[in-house]
Amino acid sequence: MRLPGIDRLGKARLAFDHDLTLGGVFERLAELAPDRVLVDEVGGARRTIGDAADQVAAWAGGFAASIEPGEVVVIATPNGYDQLLLCAAVSRAGGVPAPINDRLRPDEVAHIVGDAEARLVIRTTDDVPASDGPLTEAVPAAAKDVGAVFYTSGTTGMPKGAQLTHRALVGQMNRMALIPSGAIDEAAFSLPMAHIMGFVVALGLAYAGIPARFMPRFRAEPMLDEIETRRCGIYVGVPAMYRMLLDAGAEERDLTCVRVWISGADAMPEELADRFVAMGALLTLPGGRHVGRAAFVEGYGMVETGGSGAFKFSLPGLPDALRRVGVPVPGYQTRVVDDDGNEVPRGQVGELQLTGPGVLKGYRGDEAATGAVFTDDGWLRTGDLVRRGVFGAFTFEGRAKDIIVRGGYNVYAVEVEQALGRHDAVAEAAVVGLPDDRLGEVPVAAVRLAPGAKATPDEIITFAKEELTSYKVPREVLIVDELPQNATRKVRRDEVKALFA
Repeated sequence: MRLPGIDRLGKARLAFDHDLTLGGVFERLAELAPDRVLVDEVGGARRTIGDAADQVAAWAGGFAASIEPGEVVVIATPNGYDQLLLCAAVSRAGGVPAPINDRLRPDEVAHIVGDAEARLVIRTTDDVPASDGPLTEAVPAAAKDVGAVFYTSGTTGMPKGAQLTHRALVGQMNRMALIPSGAIDEAAFSLPMAHIMGFVVALGLAYAGIPARFMPRFRAEPMLDEIETRRCGIYVGVPAMYRMLLDAGAEERDLTCVRVWISGADAMPEELADRFVAMGALLTLPGGRHVGRAAFVEGYGMVETGGSGAFKFSLPGLPDALRRVGVPVPGYQTRVVDDDGNEVPRGQVGELQLTGPGVLKGYRGDEAATGAVFTDDGWLRTGDLVRRGVFGAFTFEGRAKDIIVRGGYNVYAVEVEQALGRHDAVAEAAVVGLPDDRLGEVPVAAVRLAPGAKATPDEIITFAKEELTSYKVPREVLIVDELPQNATRKVRRDEVKALFA
């Protein structure tokens, strides 16, 4: 039995180890707490950290006999925790894993396999090459070397391979080891492990020693059952999942076990976050005094930043101005610039640029795309528009490519979407710009109504006129059963535009 003091010392050392690589992370975690539960997968295996480390070593033995150091292996297995362990095994054998979502279209899969020049494609764990035994030591690699290739979600074209270093994938997760063991009994999530958010959430929980209740395929009612019956202390999802939980009756469930709600991958409407905060735990001090309800943490990141970069923290009682503010994750720096690359004054809107440990090394085999995403002095162009605040803080205004210029006025799609979302009947909205001979562009909106709700397009437009300045009001509203989404549940805006053709 490991003594608590030894456990804390080991986690503290782990927290400051910036040289650990993906291929060695589970071995290192197993040295500290081999019997601690790592994951209990819905419909799958319950693994301890020691079990995971043994499995990684066993699979790595097969990969080591079949690939040369630096060769890419595409991990195209069905979504599951094994996908993460297979990536670690490829890395342990000296290869570079490229996990992909099994919901991608066949042409997208073929593009990725060709673009990556993959040595192997693993579609099930049975495809792992046979070996004479486990690989007891990881093939040496430096933290600055490419640890994995993650392909962009492809909302604006064919996916590009973002090359992320071991430090981006593992080194920036080490701060999670500072969370005391036992602080949270279990965390529930259902995310694509091939997406950077799912990948880093799983690694972060492993570092923190928080067991994961992982659901490979998200379904709203079963997820509510898991949270409610297992009394999970953390839930992690994307905004679309939160909307689906709400539609499935989340407010009629007992979710007071949740102390931290976490969202990422897309903009989270504040009203939706507030409703989940109200459902969560009532936090108290040891003396019994109530200090508020559960926290809502909205992470900002993208494939190109290793899933990290900044975050927003929401808690009832904070002034509205503070609840909307994004702040850099420790280790990152931000700046907000205009079209000429000059930093904008406080209160003005510009593009957010980042530098930090998780920033990609470049796009695989695409020097032009790599050059376009970096400034001359090495900062990452995020393409996100923010309003600059003090001390590096900012508020999000939308994506640069999602600006609709109506008669010379900028309309931010996210702002309009959030306004429409305040209508009682609207579950979610997607706003795009359509060409207009007189004004250049005009905003239009595709809207999905909440289950059982009724509203006409004219009623929604009338509501928008009360919420928004006149030039921001959608000219047309189209009510749809579902919004077109990609494999990571982000709206495909090009397909939304096609709905209005």
